[in-house]
Formats: sequence, structure tokens, C-alpha cells
Amino acid sequence: MDTQWIAAILVRDLEALKREIAAFPNDDSVWAVAPGITNPAGTLALHLAGNLRHFLGAILDRSGYVRNRDYEFAARGLSREAIYAELDSALVTIRATLAPARSIDLAADFPELVGGGFRVATGDWLIHLATHLAFHLGQVGYLRRVVTGDATSTGGLSIPQLASAVKVPRPPA
Repeated sequence: MDTQWIAAILVRDLEALKREIAAFPNDDSVWAVAPGITNPAGTLALHLAGNLRHFLGAILDRSGYVRNRDYEFAARGLSREAIYAELDSALVTIRATLAPARSIDLAADFPELVGGGFRVATGDWLIHLATHLAFHLGQVGYLRRVVTGDATSTGGLSIPQLASAVKVPRPPA
């Protein structure tokens, strides 16, 4: 599998996350939670940005990024602009690390043990990072709907944004 496919999905879903954050009516609402929910949308966005910048940037690309996971979960009250800046930094990391010209051995062990000491193949871990992002993107979308009462879709998981998507004209009826 070419990393451009994984990169396209990660970029697509981070852009969808930015649209979800933008759909909150104001900065304060990004930090609201519903009963039984621990993490507000802002926390999930910071967590996803830090997660991708760590595993793709710091580990695969050796960017020097130093993750502060405790901050990701403790920060509150940041503006949406501050959250966008973190997400934009993650987008830069994705594009640099998974650039088409870069060769990554997806069958090789990921250079860091993950999940409490597991060795996994790099390709397996990249797919995990994409599904992790999609999982939390869905949580943010649902939380936004619950917090705001607005069921409007922000257009996440767009098929045309897949790396291999080509629009095929329908034959005449």
C-alpha cells in the first residue's frame, strides 16, 4: 500500500475535524460536555493533533516534536483559532512524513513500541492512526450535535477526497 492513501485519509479527516470545530457556535461551546462525557471536542482535537505529530513527526520523521499528552487532556478554554493552529501543524506533519516521494517500509516494525509495549508493523500502525482519528472525529461530531442541538452535517468522510477517487460519468438511461 502506498502511503499517499493513508495520507489522503488523514488529511481528509483532519480537515473534517476542523469543520466540526468551526460548526460550534463559539469558543466556549467547544469545551462543553454532555452528562456522561469526559472529553470535550477541544480536548479530542488537541489529542488528535498531538498524537499525529508524535507518531508521524517525532517518531517516523524525527522532527524533534515533543508531545505533552497531559496538556492535551488538561487544557481548557483555548480559542478555536488555537485549536486550528494545532490541527494545521498536524496537517503539515502528515504531508511531510507521508510525502509521495518518501519511501516508508510499511512491513517494517514501527520504530517505537506502542500501546503499553507492543511491536507492530508500520503499515498496521498507520492504519490504526487513521481509524483512531476517524473514531474521535465521530465523537466530536456527535458531541457537537448534542451540545448545540444542531444536526447539520459538516460533510465528514468524503469519498471524493480519497486518493484513488475518480468520478465516473453515469451512462445515459
